[in-house]
Amino acid sequence: MVKVGLLGCGTVGSGVVKLLEQNRDIIAQRAGEEIVLHKVLDRDVEKCRRLGIASAKIAADVEEILKDEEIDIVVELIGGVEPACSYVLEAISQGKHVVSANKDLIAVKGREILEAAEANRVDFYYEASVGGGIPVIYPLKQSLAANRIKEVIGILNGTTNYMLTKMSREGLNYEQVLKEAQELGYAEADPTSDVEGLDAARKIAILSSIAFNSRITLDDVYVEGITRITPTDIKYAAELGYVIKLLAIAKEDEEGQVEVRVNPAFIPADHPLAGVNDVFNAVFVKGDAVGDVMHYGRGAGQMPTASAVVGDIIEIVRNMRSGCNSRLGCTCYTEKKVLKIEDTKSRFYIRMSVVDRPGVLAGIAGIFGNNNVSIAAVVQKEGGEMAELILITHEVKEKDLRKSLQEIKELPTVKDIGNVIRLEGIDKE
Repeated sequence: MVKVGLLGCGTVGSGVVKLLEQNRDIIAQRAGEEIVLHKVLDRDVEKCRRLGIASAKIAADVEEILKDEEIDIVVELIGGVEPACSYVLEAISQGKHVVSANKDLIAVKGREILEAAEANRVDFYYEASVGGGIPVIYPLKQSLAANRIKEVIGILNGTTNYMLTKMSREGLNYEQVLKEAQELGYAEADPTSDVEGLDAARKIAILSSIAFNSRITLDDVYVEGITRITPTDIKYAAELGYVIKLLAIAKEDEEGQVEVRVNPAFIPADHPLAGVNDVFNAVFVKGDAVGDVMHYGRGAGQMPTASAVVGDIIEIVRNMRSGCNSRLGCTCYTEKKVLKIEDTKSRFYIRMSVVDRPGVLAGIAGIFGNNNVSIAAVVQKEGGEMAELILITHEVKEKDLRKSLQEIKELPTVKDIGNVIRLEGIDKE
């Protein structure tokens, strides 16, 4: 019998309690041992009781779990960096294995925790921290370990994916879809973490650390959200054969330098990620041997996330039975340079409003040319005295594009630059 201590009995924690009970026999057979919930800590004692947890199993304070010698595995589901980090490190120091779904903690303190786990010969598993129930962390560490990973591109936030899907299908604006997402419970009252890309940034920091074997933290990730995406941009994307998604992107170049960013992007309508809609998530991985692989499913929610947590518990129990714990420790054994955003290269969509008269486009093209920005396509939408220009660039260095746009803004014939959005998922030119 393996005994588990649970820190946090909120949405995911409640799902773990339910799953351990409803699939108890199957889980025991697959793990090779009976897995028992021994102690639970949560502020809402009545909620624990409603889940069928006996009063004797409800801990009065965290030390009842961290220092209980009968508990083999601690499951941390309280969220945030502190006090979660302190609890996890103490559990590890007590020789306990740990499972966490805490992306905030791992994106900031992952290296410290993994090194502590290795030093104490215990397991620290965190599959549920990225993509909910989608298996992606274990496959990167295990199934794809023979590959040099070239890139990881993901739709890692269900809230923003739902919002962009709604905008695309119904022509609604950002404010309208945000209000609906909040009413449906997909978006928080304060949606900043989702709509500004911070949630996805934490997740891609975790994935890129594994994929490129170099510690990437949240501070290394360049982040743009979806607040400036308009129905006009979505319409033009469709006309050009693209859809707009909020993508979390990590790439390694031939020199071993990596770029890690989160931003809205045009992707071709026939790209596998283009069909990932509503609250679903997906992670697209490109390896030198395996080629393209996509992991797809529900990226959040009570039971999908609980599925990943319990899966980690089962794997730890198997390791305990075989005497091989701590075999999948920290994989960040190199220190690779993370490129600043201005040194990265992308293709771009640019929408601007200009005076509709001869010579305007030539002046704009001249500035681009002087700054090493090559234009691949131009579409002009006429509208009286003003015209809307839609430009698609070839791959250019970001700092060259920014310099060009700064100069173009000063032209008296340019009213405004409505939006600038990167293109992804296109083969190299």
